[in-house]
Amino acid sequence: MDKPTHIKLNDEIFKLIGKKADELNVDAYVIGGYVRDIFLKRNSKDIDIMSVGRGIDLAEAVASELKMLDKLVVYKNFGTALINYNDYIIEFVGARKESYRSDSRKPVVEDGTLMDDISRRDFTINAMAISINEKTFGELIDKYDGYADMERGLLRTPLEPDITYTDDPLRMLRAIRFSSQLDFYVDDPSFNSIGKNADRVKILSKERVIDEINKIILSPIPSKGFKLLFKTGILHHVFPEMVALEGVEKQNGKSHKDNFYHTLQVLDNLSENTDNLWLRWAAILHDIAKPPTKRFEEGAGWTFHGHEDLGARMVPGIFKRLSLPLNEKMKYVQKLVQLHLRPIALTKEHISDSAIRRLIFDAGDDLEDLMLLCNADITSKNEEKVKRYLKNFELVKEKIILVEEKDRIRNFQPPVSGELIMKTFGIGPSKHIGEIKTAVKDAILDGIIENNPEQAFEFMVEIGKKLGLTPQ
Repeated sequence: MDKPTHIKLNDEIFKLIGKKADELNVDAYVIGGYVRDIFLKRNSKDIDIMSVGRGIDLAEAVASELKMLDKLVVYKNFGTALINYNDYIIEFVGARKESYRSDSRKPVVEDGTLMDDISRRDFTINAMAISINEKTFGELIDKYDGYADMERGLLRTPLEPDITYTDDPLRMLRAIRFSSQLDFYVDDPSFNSIGKNADRVKILSKERVIDEINKIILSPIPSKGFKLLFKTGILHHVFPEMVALEGVEKQNGKSHKDNFYHTLQVLDNLSENTDNLWLRWAAILHDIAKPPTKRFEEGAGWTFHGHEDLGARMVPGIFKRLSLPLNEKMKYVQKLVQLHLRPIALTKEHISDSAIRRLIFDAGDDLEDLMLLCNADITSKNEEKVKRYLKNFELVKEKIILVEEKDRIRNFQPPVSGELIMKTFGIGPSKHIGEIKTAVKDAILDGIIENNPEQAFEFMVEIGKKLGLTPQ
C-alpha cells in the first residue's frame, strides 16, 4: 500500500491545539504512539503534542481556551505539561535532543529542531509526526520510513542502534516489549546491538525496568518477549533466578525438562485464559526454586522436593528486588506458588473428600485462580499424557464443586471460638485453646464431624477432656 501524505484527524481537539500553535507562531505536531496506533487501528487515549519551542506555553494556551488551567499539570524541570481532556491524556513537550551519560539514569535535555526530536525517538514506527498547524494540517512527516516498517512488522531504530540504545537503555526493553505486544520482528542490527549493550540496563531505575517487564507479561504471547530478554542477555541482569531455570542436565541416561521453557509454556497457556498480571506472575514463579532443590536420586531420577515451599519463601525477596508491590498482591502470588502442586497431585491418586476439603480451605477465594494456574501447568511433549492429565484434572474440578456444595468449607471459621472454649472449661487464655481449635478444624476438614455448631461443640468437649480439662 502506498504511504499516505496526509492523515485525517477527526477530533476537534487537534484543530484547537493547531490554532493556538499558530497564535504562538510555533510549529506543532501529533507525534509518536498516537500516530503509530492510527495505522495499526489501535484505540489510543494518549496524545503526545510536540512543538518546536514553547511546549509549556502551548499547553497553557490550550488549557486556557478549554477553561482547564486549574487542571493543567506542569513539569518545568522536564519542559512538559499534561492535561486530561475528554478521556484523552494530552502531553505537551517542546522539540528536544536527549542523551544519557554512561553512568547516569537521568538524561541531558536540550532544545532541538523537529528533526532532532524525530531522530531521538526509539523506533521508526514511533518517529512519525502529523502537522496540526492550519496550513499543513494532517501532513505526515515520516523521515525514517516508519510507515513501511509497520507494513512489514519491523522494529528498527531511526539512527544507528548503538547510538539509540546507548543514549537511552530503556529503549532496549521497549524494543522487546513492542515486539511482544505487536508481534513485530526486531531487525538484526537492533537485536545484535541490544545484546552488545545489555549491561546498560543496570543504570535504569528498577521502576522503569519492571514497568516494561509487566507490559511484556501482559502481552498476548509473553513468551516471545521473555525469549528475546533471554537471548539478548538482558534477563541475566534483571532476573537471574529465571535464567537459572534454563538448561537440561542428564545423568545415568535420565534427564529433566528445561524448566525455563516449561515456565514460558505455562505462562502462555495461562495467558490464553486470563489477563490478571499477578496470576501471570505466579506462573512465572511457580517453579522458580527448582534449580536450588534439584537432586538426582538413584531409582527416582531427578527430583525437586520442596520447590513449592522454597519458591514461596523466595517470592518476597524477588518482589522487593524488582520493585514489585510488597502487599496483598505479593502474598497472593506467594500463596499460589505454595499451593501449585496440590491440585495436580490429586490427579495421581484416589481423590478423598478430606484432601479436597483441605485444598478448598487453604486456597479460599483464590481457588479458581489456582486451578487456572494448575491447568496451564500440565505440559508435555507427549500429547496422550497431557490428555490423560487434563481428563483427571477435570475430575478433580468436578469433585471440588460437589464437596464445596456439601460442606461449605471455603473460608470457613471453626464453629467454636476461643471465648466458648474458655467459658466451657472455665479457663483463661492458654495453649489449650489453640490446640482445641486446631483439632476441631482438622476434624471438619478430615470429615470426622460435619461443619455445624452442634457436632463441633461435642467434639470440642471430647478433646478438652483428653487434655485434662473439665466442662463447667
